[in-house]
Amino acid sequence: MSIAPQYTYRQLTMEDVTLLKELLRVFGHAFNDSETYQDAIPSDEYLTNLLGKEHFIVVVAMMEKTVVGGLAGYVLEKFGQRRREIYMYDLAVSDAHRRRGVATGTINALRKIAAGQGAYVIFVQADLDDAPAIALYRSLGTMKPAHHFDIEVGTIKSEAG
Repeated sequence: MSIAPQYTYRQLTMEDVTLLKELLRVFGHAFNDSETYQDAIPSDEYLTNLLGKEHFIVVVAMMEKTVVGGLAGYVLEKFGQRRREIYMYDLAVSDAHRRRGVATGTINALRKIAAGQGAYVIFVQADLDDAPAIALYRSLGTMKPAHHFDIEVGTIKSEAG
């Protein structure tokens, strides 16, 4: 009889730059995008400052002292009502720890943080062809179809055409 691994979940603080860098490695591998997550890692000073910002949340899933997954999210202050939303930007789990409740545990840790910050909802996007992510998010919340648009910053199209 094998014993199920024990995972712990925690929000990173300004003192946890090393753990954030470990999470960046997990993201790079999980998303098959090491170029984005490993080739230009910001300085420790930048990451320390980022972790100290109230609007940035990082939760890691750990097995003993190893980061095996985690998420990054952003707190959005709303203007129509006095409340907050949290946008879950990235979530990943190392291959060896998938299908063991790590992603759900990480999201549940974020839910506790969100409640403590007065947020009323957490929202996330998933690519249409990412069936595992869609299944996970559907099991935790309500799916609302939407379109995602990337608007380039460097060029502005003229209104006259």
